[in-house]
Amino acid sequence: MTLELSKLDNAHRLLFEIALKPLQGQRFQPTGFPGLGAATFQTRDGQCLLVESAQSMANRLELTIWDEAQQDIKKELNGLSHVRVMRNKKFLTDTILESHRINSPYLLEGSDKTFFNTLKSDLGGLEEGPIDRRKLAEILLKYDIGSLLHGTFLAKKDLAGGRLRVARAMSAFIEADGVRVAASGGVKNDRVNPSGETKSGFGNVPFARDEFTADHITLYVNIDLAQLRGYGLGADIEQLLILLALYKLRALLDSNLRLRTACDLSMDAGTVMANGPDGYQLPSLTELATEVGLAIERSRSQMIVTEVTFNDTLKKAKDEERSVGNATDNGNDEPTGD
Repeated sequence: MTLELSKLDNAHRLLFEIALKPLQGQRFQPTGFPGLGAATFQTRDGQCLLVESAQSMANRLELTIWDEAQQDIKKELNGLSHVRVMRNKKFLTDTILESHRINSPYLLEGSDKTFFNTLKSDLGGLEEGPIDRRKLAEILLKYDIGSLLHGTFLAKKDLAGGRLRVARAMSAFIEADGVRVAASGGVKNDRVNPSGETKSGFGNVPFARDEFTADHITLYVNIDLAQLRGYGLGADIEQLLILLALYKLRALLDSNLRLRTACDLSMDAGTVMANGPDGYQLPSLTELATEVGLAIERSRSQMIVTEVTFNDTLKKAKDEERSVGNATDNGNDEPTGD
């Protein structure tokens, strides 16, 4: 391979701290949480702010390998394992798009149990005793390689007792320090009936809005190289996982960092250097795409693309049957058959 990965051989983590800034102006809008709002916190250096959570960043990193127009994985990454979900012969979703990846209910909760039963069979033997991590990793590699980078938790009791989980090997989040509130507001105008009933959506509605400014905005990225090696899947898969993680990071940085309407960010510098191991430079997207493609070819036999049908018609039929049974008093207590 042309990319130099030997610098990472003795490193347990690959760490980046990447400076970001608002694309225009000084203000930005952080992520918000129900009942909490913006997630501010105090450190000895002052007030800080969570701009984007690890959960959200995992989803964004997954999207870097997805072609939305084609509703499929990007062509240069063909061969990576993932599960496509169809309904009525039309594309519905994919493990790349699902927050819980292979633990998605669209894979495991539909009336068609073909994939569920196959996965259950493959996981046989993991119900009791210490979990065979290598076997679990091999199965996840086979069906959904993204779960080895971004984590998963197979919580269903029927799948090895609901205790199979993999932590994120690639995690990222965005924080800001030296933050200050930039208070503003506006009015939703109703030019037809300004004094209309606001509960129904009519009338003029004034609102307050808090954005923020910051001394620094930083994207933190942690690639757990020790965890990737610990899967025990061999040198080729280890290289594939590292290259795929680097590809996702570079693709994210080179693409649109517009996290929300009022949170459009860009890198503060062009070169991206790791701070652990010190001095490792993130390769270009072109270089990474080439190397990931070669790594996929070396490991293609260990991965498959699976198509699953999500069909909830049986559940709907049962709901309708119960509804009819409740509406019609037939004078007896016979069971409805469900």
